[in-house]
This record gives sequence, structure tokens and C-alpha cells, in this order.
Amino acid sequence: MTDGPLANFAAALEQMTAQGRRRQVQPVYLDGPWLIDAGGQRRLNFGGNDYLGVVADALVSVGQDRGGGTAGEAAGVPGGAAASALVCGWTPHHERLAKAIATAENCEAAVIFPSGYAACSGCVATLCRAGDLILSDELNHASLIDGCRASRAQCLVYPHRDVAAVSEILSQRRSEFNQVWIVTDGVFSMDGDVAPLGELVDLADQHDAQLLVDEAHGTGVLGARGSGLCEAVGLQERIGIRIGTLSKAVGHQGGFVTGPRVVIDYLIQFCRPLIFSTALAPTAAAGACRVIEQMEAWQERRKHLTRLAQHARGRLHNETTLMPCRDWSELESGIPIVPLIVGSDQRAVDLSRRLGEQGYYVPAIRPPTVPEGTARLRLSLSAAHQQEHVDALIDTVIGILKHPMGAKPAS
Repeated sequence: MTDGPLANFAAALEQMTAQGRRRQVQPVYLDGPWLIDAGGQRRLNFGGNDYLGVVADALVSVGQDRGGGTAGEAAGVPGGAAASALVCGWTPHHERLAKAIATAENCEAAVIFPSGYAACSGCVATLCRAGDLILSDELNHASLIDGCRASRAQCLVYPHRDVAAVSEILSQRRSEFNQVWIVTDGVFSMDGDVAPLGELVDLADQHDAQLLVDEAHGTGVLGARGSGLCEAVGLQERIGIRIGTLSKAVGHQGGFVTGPRVVIDYLIQFCRPLIFSTALAPTAAAGACRVIEQMEAWQERRKHLTRLAQHARGRLHNETTLMPCRDWSELESGIPIVPLIVGSDQRAVDLSRRLGEQGYYVPAIRPPTVPEGTARLRLSLSAAHQQEHVDALIDTVIGILKHPMGAKPAS
């Protein structure tokens, strides 16, 4: 039995176990759109964020090296940066990537972070200073939340997508603060809905505030050029500071902030997660740069992904009761994050397990990641999927729902 200073840790773990919420890491291999567990079972992967199928393409064309080597190292690109970007870790690969992102995002400059988490938390914590106010959507990603907590600004959390609440706070309290920041995800990662950017940027302009958007799940997926939600709704020119990731649709690793040159230079001078972390691996920077430079041309992949998402939402809405009860906008209907709300933790775990037994990997998402009573399966689509993959999965879900645990099909 664990005692002494570690007893509190053991008690917290025991509580998570008792609640059925203890998380585990499991070794898996990826093979195109398939996931292979340590026992060799193959499942069609609906759990990752490889929205454009970049990772699946690389594994099919190159093959996955299970011995630890990388294609980048074989080609002479260093596997590690060996230092912070501000020391000697910023290579020509990083420089080319930053310029490619700035061009793609139609901004003056960009800076690269070792992870999307570091980009979000570091950007918010650095730009939002003492004497400022942050207005943060209640369903923002943990990285934005941690950035708010680490900043010296006061933070108020507003109800999800509640423009009226933001307006009321700004009307009543704007004069108390040097600067007000409205911080929001663009696409919300657990529900697949989008922030009301048009209304938020109007409020920001009216009250001399600054809107900051995390485009993690929009980059590569939305917009004619794949720049993200801000492009898709025609607001790139009005939303100057945007955060993105290179680990989802871009299929590599790392994160970035893009915006006016003065903002990027300020982050380089004062952002601690950037200054005191080893820079993104040059292999990751070089690979991400190749994708960013091709992103605009991948319109057919985006169209295919949109069609899959619309088809999946349509079938699940019409044939099950698991879809959230709200009207999806045309844009939202094509977002490749499809939540199946089942309610209880146990039901989510059981449904995920039974799908796994039939060859599909769809993870169960439980509190505290999502609110109590909203445990779900998070269906994540990829351009590597085909419609028959999606239909087969949905048919299997419907079959399981018709014959829950303990129930036997009629003979």
C-alpha cells in the first residue's frame, strides 16, 4: 500500500478506477486508415485527427518503421533540434515552415512551437497581461484554459457560444481593463460545432477588444485554401491573431501562432514555452512544410471529407437518437468531428468495446474531458476513409443499439 507523501496520488488513482475513468496508454501501430493493437487485431481507425489522410498516405507509401528510424533521418534531416529556437534550434526547415504558414494564413509572420498545446497555452499566457481581462468559452480546449490560468489577467468564463453573455460583460466592464481578450476555439473538439466568429469579432470591434482564435481543428479542413474557420467565414482580415496545430490535418507535429509581425516578435522575446523548450524536431518541421505548401491544392480531399461528414451526420441523425439535439449549420454539417452522445460512462465504454470487437476503433470520451452526463463516442473522420467504411460503421452502431448487452436478437 502506498503511504506517506504519495498517498494522495494513490487515492486519486483509486477514485478514477472506481469511477471507471482511469486512463491508459496502449501501444498501437498505424497502417493507412487501420489501427493495429499489440495483439495484432486490426481495427478501422475512427479515433485520430488525421483529417486529410496525410498520416495514412505516408504509412501506405513509405511503410512504418517499427524499429525506431525515421525517413527524415535517412534523408539527412536531423531527428532533433538539440536546443531552443532562440539558441541554435531554429533551422532552415523551421524558417521555411514559418514563412509557408504566414503565406497560407495571409499574415505578416508566424512562429513555430514544439506542440499545439505549447502554442495555445504560451500565446494566451504571454499576450494577456496584468490589468487585462480574458473572456473564455466554457468549452475551450485545456491548452487555452491553462494559458488563461498562467496569465496575469483576470479571466471570466462565458457559457458556450453565448454572444449575449460576452456582450453584457463588455458593456458593463470594458472600462475596468487595459485590454480585453475574447479567447475561443474555432471548431470545438468534442462537439464539432463552431464559434460564432462574426458576432464575436463585431463585439470586439465595438468594445476595442481583441479576438484570439485557436484553429486546431479547422486548419487544413475548412476554407477554400484550407486555412481554417476564419477563412471559411470570410474573417481572416479581421481576426489578426490565430493559433494552429501541425499535428491534425497537417499530419505531423508542433503548433504555430500567426499574426502581425509585432505580435510574433513579442512572443519570441517573452513567451516562456517557446524560449525554454527545445525547438520542434527538424524532421517534423520539414514534413509539415511539405504539407502546408500543398494544402491549397488539396481541395478534392476537403470536399471528400465534407461529404463523408455530412453523410455520417445525416444517417446518425435520422437513424439513431445519439446526435446532439440542435440544428447544424451547413458549415458545421461538414466538420469531421461527429459526437455520439450516450450519457453514462458505462454505456460509452460498452459501445466502444463492442465496436472494437467488430473491427472499429471509436474511443469513449468521458468526464472530466466532457461534462457529466454527456459521455460519448467521438467519431473522427478522415479523407482516408471511404463512404463504405462510414456506412459499415454506422450499420454496426445501429445493430448494437438494437441489441444491447443482455438482449438477444429475435429468432
